[in-house]
Amino acid sequence: MTANLPDGTTSGHAEVEPVHLDSARVAVLIPCYNEQATVAKVVRDYRAALPTAQVYVYDNNSTDRTAEIVADLEASDDRVHLRHEWRQGKGNVIHSMFRDIDADCYVMIDGDDTYPAEYAPQLVELVLTGRADMAIGDRLSTTYATQNKRPFHEMGNSVVRSLINHLFRCDITDIMTGYRAFSRTFVKGFPVLSRGFEIETEMSIHAVDKNLKVREVPIDYRDRPEGSASKLDTYSDGWKVLRTIFRLFKNYHPLAFFGIIGALFAIACAASFIPILVDYVRLGEVPRFPTLIVAVGLGMVAVLCWAVAVILDVEVAKSRQLYEVMTNYHDHIERLLSTSPSAARATLRRDAATVPGPDDTV
Repeated sequence: MTANLPDGTTSGHAEVEPVHLDSARVAVLIPCYNEQATVAKVVRDYRAALPTAQVYVYDNNSTDRTAEIVADLEASDDRVHLRHEWRQGKGNVIHSMFRDIDADCYVMIDGDDTYPAEYAPQLVELVLTGRADMAIGDRLSTTYATQNKRPFHEMGNSVVRSLINHLFRCDITDIMTGYRAFSRTFVKGFPVLSRGFEIETEMSIHAVDKNLKVREVPIDYRDRPEGSASKLDTYSDGWKVLRTIFRLFKNYHPLAFFGIIGALFAIACAASFIPILVDYVRLGEVPRFPTLIVAVGLGMVAVLCWAVAVILDVEVAKSRQLYEVMTNYHDHIERLLSTSPSAARATLRRDAATVPGPDDTV
């Protein structure tokens, strides 16, 4: 399934040549916090589903035996790696994963054994063949409603999905799934700003805003097994997700965001000013100067909001242009490195020589 993004699913930057599947570097990323009941099974399942992949488990200050269990797996399998992230929160873990690990394809899953490993090869193939920058494991189209036992989670998913699809003009079914595969272009160009569980929402909005290729694959979701507890707080984390949506809407679409605020002030201005105008036409004088002052103030705020909206919209457009230019350049260097490393090094030296220094006159 292809998510319907504003201008289709093909990004505006140059296409990266697909990586040969046999030689591709695949990294499985598993953020963990107190998952001793399931982490061993998750690691083994994904090692079996993706035999050539490197599996990275990042322990996020677990107070149970999670780190100890993964350390035992690491000792017996050179493709399993245990790392630690001391800053609490899933977003912080993803931040370190994306910064530290180099691969051609990244598979992100939770350590709770809710995402079947048999779908991983399909997600990886979509990325490595160039058909997706982000391949999503869609829970909501299949078994999520029957398997999920946590109250209000399905309703929360529906609210977030409707809000994002409306505000960002897209059609993604499962916004907050924790089962995803990413291209190197996505991972190295994604600014991780969220610290907690709202990170998945941020990923989806980033892909839509940057017109990256997104594909969805329906998966059979299963609920947590006995002895495994969810770390999500329905109300607290739900509120964080909603705040993230509006923050990103402000950042990515300032013309609409501040334009709406300006329109509200303009309506308040008109509601205050029209009765004064009627009195002036009828009586020939202004009987309520304080109300007139308030109306003028509201009008000035409305104009200021619209001016800010236009200025920030220009800046956002420049930011998108810069992202495309840098992505094209990165893809060009990647292709040169795969075909002619010496040419890539020469290109980097040439470009470095043309970058003006702090004392140079531009």
